[in-house]
Amino acid sequence: MITSTRPGTVYLVGAGPGDPELLTLRALRLLQSADVVLPDDLVSNDVLSLASPSALIIPVGKRCGQPRITQAGIHALMLEHASAGRSVIRLKSGDPLVFGRAGEEIAALTEAAIPFEIVPGITAAFAVAAELKTPLTDRGAASKLIFATAHHAADRLELTPKWQRAFPPDATLVIYMPGRRFRMLADDLIASGIAPNTPCVAVSKASTSEEQVHRTTLATIEDGAVGPAPVLLLIGQAIR
Repeated sequence: MITSTRPGTVYLVGAGPGDPELLTLRALRLLQSADVVLPDDLVSNDVLSLASPSALIIPVGKRCGQPRITQAGIHALMLEHASAGRSVIRLKSGDPLVFGRAGEEIAALTEAAIPFEIVPGITAAFAVAAELKTPLTDRGAASKLIFATAHHAADRLELTPKWQRAFPPDATLVIYMPGRRFRMLADDLIASGIAPNTPCVAVSKASTSEEQVHRTTLATIEDGAVGPAPVLLLIGQAIR
């Protein structure tokens, strides 16, 4: 079945982790017919190159605490172009419902009575696990999978109180947007009760030609050893 965009509709589309081969067929077909594309900074150029040649591409990324555009500005762009009868793709890296601001965008679209659809994408954790050929859950090591983000913390991550009970030994912890202070993060996790010798893997620019993989433990991870953003940090016995 051929999928094309409808005028005046906003699509919250997952662009996957970076490799265009990991786009869903629906995401690809929508990209090829959209009038306007509003991509995050983390959406790769290879993915953007698949958009219709006639599409208006307006980057709306927010990186390292220095946004080029506010979230309200993104809402305004979606509403402006959809109200003018254009089909709009809000293109988010990974999956649009995992650690993005999809909730705020859904609320804005609903309040303005703009029709919208959500197109899931492959979140970075699954792409990293596939690249490492390592299951995130394992019958002998991890029966639980926890997704978290450190992005919301400005100064101190303060993981000790919230992870003391939430991270059991038989779990794999995946931290999105861990920041650059890996040693401090590791110390906080150790202080919360996680064993210092717990294996961890930091993956930079997953699934792209610039991917970097750094295998270590919580006790030995250092700030400078991990590649450039975006970075995903996996922690737990299943990834050893």
